[in-house]
Amino acid sequence: MQRGKAIMLENGITQRCRAGIFALLAAALLVLSTAPARAQIGGSRYAAIVVDAGTGEELLAINADEPRYPASLTKMMTLYMVFEAMERGRVSASTRIPVSRHAAGQEPSKLGLKAGGSIAVRDAVMALVTKSANDAAAALGEYLAQGSEVQFGRMMTRKAQALGMRNTSFRNASGLPDANQVTTARDMSILSRALIHDFPGRYAYFSARSFRYAGQSMGNHNRLLTEYDGADGIKTGYIRASGFNLAASAERQGTRLVAVVFGGANSRERDDHVMALLDRGFAEARRGLPPDMLMARGPSMGGARLVGAAQAAPMAAPVARAVKPSIKPATPAASRTPRPAPRGGDWVAQVGAFADSGTARQVAGRAARGPGTARVQAVRVDGKRFWRAQVTDLSAAQARRICRQVRGPCMVISP
Repeated sequence: MQRGKAIMLENGITQRCRAGIFALLAAALLVLSTAPARAQIGGSRYAAIVVDAGTGEELLAINADEPRYPASLTKMMTLYMVFEAMERGRVSASTRIPVSRHAAGQEPSKLGLKAGGSIAVRDAVMALVTKSANDAAAALGEYLAQGSEVQFGRMMTRKAQALGMRNTSFRNASGLPDANQVTTARDMSILSRALIHDFPGRYAYFSARSFRYAGQSMGNHNRLLTEYDGADGIKTGYIRASGFNLAASAERQGTRLVAVVFGGANSRERDDHVMALLDRGFAEARRGLPPDMLMARGPSMGGARLVGAAQAAPMAAPVARAVKPSIKPATPAASRTPRPAPRGGDWVAQVGAFADSGTARQVAGRAARGPGTARVQAVRVDGKRFWRAQVTDLSAAQARRICRQVRGPCMVISP
């Protein structure tokens, strides 16, 4: 790493975030597969929260307090512990960390560290931020806990409790699977804000787009750094039990938001969802729209975009049960032909998207028991078909009312 870049990462620039007051609720239910092992946005493993990083104001919370597996978001706490040790002078960026047989034997993703070798703290930190290296994480944890990663897990948990992460328990430094290593979206937002505010200089590590080690260049797994204006961190994560997770932060015009999402079916779905949450939040905050609703433009503007109602909660999609899902799958309603309602306008309430048309018809029919007309719309995404359940012929007020009442992700689409 060039010396100038290292100095930038070490010193950083303290950022102060002004609070932006608006409410954001959005959920795009995109069913890409019916395979039981896969998570998906809106499924039983899904959880999300968006907060103002400056004030802690909650802008969105969907299953935010339900237990989820953190996967490599765990490394955010490992890095918090490392940064704290650096602040206290216990280690420096150049301190050499020994690599034990245990650390070297961690499963990928890893640097390929050799037992008996060592790695500088700065390189280990960069390996966690970019490649999410499990061997480097274990080595750091063992060093800070005097040789025991198990003890380091206890230290991480105590620190989490001190930060206000009441529903988090850590067992290792990396996030590799452990049934007792759980967290929540809310707790991860707390940790994200703590990293930003407690270590404003060292937070700059999270913006590194690549890292060169042992002759190899490794890119950051966080694509938002290159794809989203204002993004400067912080961490991705994946294990089979959790789906694809992401804690992200971005700043625009003095307002910084933190978004945490659990349960994507793949990294692309997860990243698009997080970017949409952040983008619509920033956009609608500037426009000063009503605080209980974010509206999407219609197909003429390139298709429906994320919106939501303040009372919406995620609907369980047809996937396998994960970590104590809080929402049960919808019980099919009695079969009937939806009754057309008097035309109220050109607004649409989209109440879900499903892998089969029958479920979509049932959900649309239930939502259209009042005003509006039930409609099911077939859509192909990445070559796979799913069905959108919608209620059409609504006024703006009627569409918003449906989204406030429906138990599931809901989108209001303007004409």
